[in-house]
Amino acid sequence: LLAMTEQEILELIQNDSWMISIIQNARSLNLPDWMIGAGFVRNRVWDYLHGYKNKEVPTADIDLIYFDQNNIDEKADMRLSKKMKEKTGVNWEIVNQAYTHKWHNREPYKDTEDALADWVETPTCVAVSMTQGGNLKLYAPLGVDDLVNLIVRRNEKCSDFKSYKSRATSKKWKEKWPKLTILEE
Repeated sequence: LLAMTEQEILELIQNDSWMISIIQNARSLNLPDWMIGAGFVRNRVWDYLHGYKNKEVPTADIDLIYFDQNNIDEKADMRLSKKMKEKTGVNWEIVNQAYTHKWHNREPYKDTEDALADWVETPTCVAVSMTQGGNLKLYAPLGVDDLVNLIVRRNEKCSDFKSYKSRATSKKWKEKWPKLTILEE
């Protein structure tokens, strides 16, 4: 039984003025095939399911990902991240997914969602974007079951078990969200 549907996740985001302002700022960059993933959506859902009423998402940074094979420039991504931090007061990590496959010795990704599907834990593989018309779109290439059922599971594509284990520990997820079940395998 799902604790929340994809539609309910979108409504949660839609009703959060801070999240919407961050998403609108991201949209204003006009990056191709962009979305905000990782803790931005995941932590908001976990907060909601724990009954926390935070004004801002407890995330270290805004993970904005996009895909542009014709403009691969890591320094430009860093400059853009810095510009967005100055504009919003929040840390941004803006990364073109057209080159990140090299970090993991993978085949090149086809698009942003393909890269999102490769992130370490299943509940982290969820992202949101906004159309030019203002509609929110949720991306969940591995589904939302683990996210909404408070399960942290290693993505099958992530063969680095050590990395999975150290992330769950170093991020102190169980301390912040005690209802989580962090799978060991």
